[in-house]
Amino acid sequence: MVQAVRLIAEGKAPRLPQPEEGATYEGIQKKETAKINWDQPAEAIHNWIRGNDKVPGAWTEACEQKLTFFNSTLNTSGLVPEGDTLPIPGAHRPGVVTKAGLILFGNDDRMLLVKNIQLEDGKMIPASNFFKGAGSSALELTEAELVIAEAVRSAWQRILPNVLEVEDSTDFFKSGAASVDVVRLVEEVKELCDGLELENEDVYMASTFGDFIQLLVRKLRGDDEEGECSIDYVEMVVNKRTLHMPHQLFIGGAFMDAEGTKTFETINPTDGSVICQVSLAQVTDVDKAVAAAKDAFENGLWGRISARDRGRLLYRLADLMEQHQEELATIEALDAGAVYTLALKTHVGMSIQTFRYFAGWCDKIQGSTIPINQARPNRNLTLTRKEPVGVCGIIIPWNYPLMMLSWKTAACLAAGNTVVIKPAQVTPLTALKFAELTLKAGIPKGVVNILPGSGSLVGQRLSDHPDVRKIGFTGSTEVGKHIMKSCAVSNVKKVSLELGGKSPLIIFADCDLNKAVQMGMSSVFFNKGENCIAAGRLFVEDSIHDEFVRRVVEEVRKMKVGNPLDRDTDHGPQNHHAHLMKLTEYCQRGVKEGATLICGGKQVPRPGFFFEPTVFTDVEDHMFIAKEESFGPVMIISRFADGDVDAVLSRANATEFGLASGVFTRDINKALYVSDKLQAGTVFVNTYNKTDVAAPFGGFKQSGFGKDLGEAALNEYLRVKTVTFEY
Repeated sequence: MVQAVRLIAEGKAPRLPQPEEGATYEGIQKKETAKINWDQPAEAIHNWIRGNDKVPGAWTEACEQKLTFFNSTLNTSGLVPEGDTLPIPGAHRPGVVTKAGLILFGNDDRMLLVKNIQLEDGKMIPASNFFKGAGSSALELTEAELVIAEAVRSAWQRILPNVLEVEDSTDFFKSGAASVDVVRLVEEVKELCDGLELENEDVYMASTFGDFIQLLVRKLRGDDEEGECSIDYVEMVVNKRTLHMPHQLFIGGAFMDAEGTKTFETINPTDGSVICQVSLAQVTDVDKAVAAAKDAFENGLWGRISARDRGRLLYRLADLMEQHQEELATIEALDAGAVYTLALKTHVGMSIQTFRYFAGWCDKIQGSTIPINQARPNRNLTLTRKEPVGVCGIIIPWNYPLMMLSWKTAACLAAGNTVVIKPAQVTPLTALKFAELTLKAGIPKGVVNILPGSGSLVGQRLSDHPDVRKIGFTGSTEVGKHIMKSCAVSNVKKVSLELGGKSPLIIFADCDLNKAVQMGMSSVFFNKGENCIAAGRLFVEDSIHDEFVRRVVEEVRKMKVGNPLDRDTDHGPQNHHAHLMKLTEYCQRGVKEGATLICGGKQVPRPGFFFEPTVFTDVEDHMFIAKEESFGPVMIISRFADGDVDAVLSRANATEFGLASGVFTRDINKALYVSDKLQAGTVFVNTYNKTDVAAPFGGFKQSGFGKDLGEAALNEYLRVKTVTFEY
């Protein structure tokens, strides 16, 4: 090799003339060579179309004209070839124009899907619109719209200096425009139209001036056909406002009925009444949603836009959530029993903060360069890339329907993935409202899909599905173990689990007792006790135990239990009837085992699923209520001997759970020692429930693994690729 380099440097290396035939790309870029051969399998046809994308374009003859196909995919899972047939000479079967695009068939009877068609006159249209002709009749422009049209005509004239006069038939690209001119046109039009949402793809789809103006005016009027989504709302007047609530599945950017039009009732826990019927997703619906998410990830706009533009869309989504925060909070109160004021601040407020936080991360996800041993005499460069994993399944619980969705989905989308979300069956409505807001924000179709339904069916299929690459789950430890097993057996999915808890709160005698009582109350009764990090057991030092209990009971008796929409309500209904029954049985078992029931312990005698705030004392370590989570407004208090720090730590850690924990003390040395020894993913010192979007959240032991929130959450939805160069 060294000798060869020397010969070249000295000009003595042999020169072998290369044949001119096949030495250029000219032959393979000729349009006539790109005609589709239909006598081959679907995969070969797909590869031909994709291989000829952009230049020169794979084509065929049909309907007495030359049609060029772009944006092909083999991902046809869940697609049904129903629609208008398109006879294609030489094809194994006629094509079928559907809402999803043009379905074509290979000689193996497998399907492929084409999204865009270029007509013989050069016009590019969505394949789904092939039989719509010129589309709707031309709009008649108002005087104001005519002024805008002339301003846009001037912009075209500036960008196309070789065109003497821009007419309706003037084609942007045939007149010499390049891709950089598309960006310029989009930005000039945005400026002319006060920030109107316009994408580069809009220019490609309406390349003549007349078509472009028609598209622009439709967007300005808010009736853009492509962006419009038909939503069948359930309307209710609640909380002095009219709620507009979607109630169907959300797949591929459209609301639709479930397979077989199956539905279920969602119940208002305040009075037990039916709010509405909600579509009940089936296995076939899961397959459709995953197919839509996969197509959006592999072929859609989501994977092509810059990380900064992705962040811009998430910021816009957060802004829309903020604009609709009162409506979202009202739906949370109606469907989940959340106290409205708390829902406004936490359920919805923290959801908005979460999307804003992760929107800021979009363009800061980066790899690194790594020094490695050099392959002498050459050199090496090794770098890492952080990439999205693909289609993610997110399964969320019923206690914070919107917030849990946001914690996982914001990180998932910021990383560049697409997602299928299964909300809890008993609380689907804010998730479906969220779906509507993603459309308004301009999140591309298929990026977010939402399937209300049962965990045993929808959650199981997501865990088993071979095209899902990641599952994020919050729920019980039992179900989490089952999901983890399914993820392993199916395709070794990446998985993160936030599971059950029995969080200990240790209150030492040297604490600020007023604050300890206040925060102790919050640690248990916040959100009606339906709180994954709720203090499942309070250990109170013996010398302050009785005073602590007295003050707690005094505060409990001040709490107002009532309608969650009333502004002075402290404690709303439990989420659903089955949970109410579970709490009743839990407290009965505590009494039976010998714990002292100080107050509460039973259902409130009124309509709805209300349960009294409850306090137990004299709880021994062997008792059921000392070991198992109530997930409700039940305070479990145990004593510990004065000064016996290590003994109480041993008792606090004697659990298979490790989600959160807390300690109250004025002694900084004791606080540091205890926080070091507690076996939990979060330790609160002289506070409780203080979570933040920037702080990672997750458990130890059988409370799961993986993190929500903070930079650490991004890693749950990314994979690291190592690339090594030699030069």
